[in-house]
Amino acid sequence: MPTVDLNADMGESFGPWKMGDDAALLQIISSANIACGGHAGDADVMSATMALARDNGVGIGAHPGFMDLAGFGRNRMSVPRGTLQNQVRYQVAASVGMARSLGTSVRHLKLHGALANMASEDEILARDLYEAALSVAPDLIVMVLAATAQQDAVQSLGCKWAGEIFADRAYNEDATLVDRSKPGAVIHDAALAGERMVKMVKAGAILTEGGQTIPAAIDTICLHGDTPEAVDIARAVKSSLQEAGIALKCFEGHTG
Repeated sequence: MPTVDLNADMGESFGPWKMGDDAALLQIISSANIACGGHAGDADVMSATMALARDNGVGIGAHPGFMDLAGFGRNRMSVPRGTLQNQVRYQVAASVGMARSLGTSVRHLKLHGALANMASEDEILARDLYEAALSVAPDLIVMVLAATAQQDAVQSLGCKWAGEIFADRAYNEDATLVDRSKPGAVIHDAALAGERMVKMVKAGAILTEGGQTIPAAIDTICLHGDTPEAVDIARAVKSSLQEAGIALKCFEGHTG
């Protein structure tokens, strides 16, 4: 029986400002990418979200991004490479330390937003960022945008990795995500999201907007937590996969 992991970005509230329904998503997913205070989140939110993930048996991941609270990490930024690596180390260390204080651990890493998109286009950038994260926590499984420069980077590093596709995002012909500013980039129809995920998992490939089929390691599916339809899409994807005979299981990761 084929298996796949379901992940979601969360812990993205900040102080009195709330984003998403993390508690509901944690009843559906198997892996949680929890903000580390760079693009979103704060110490209290990180702690509370990790505790909820721990109590729901959900795998915890560090989710670093640009230090860009106002832009939610979605602005492409020019940051000196050494500084950017230190910002990733800073966020991952906060995540690892908070998890340890709660009697749990961080098992994976996933880059956020513009930083992730830039790394999907630039293998050297991706490698530099992953090396920075692994210098803090060497055993992390690196979650990568499947079939992009991110995957090239982890394979050249020889670290553990898991390939990811997105339930609610459209794809370009090179397996990168369609820019959010373009029409149709974000999918809001829960039934459509579920249907396309079943097709991709069964095909073992990314299906692009232009009709291309790109073979990909599909270990996990991202269910964003920051859209109004997030919980409905998550439920639809999960039920569609189960009805298609695809079991849900936390990813183990590849090496090399």
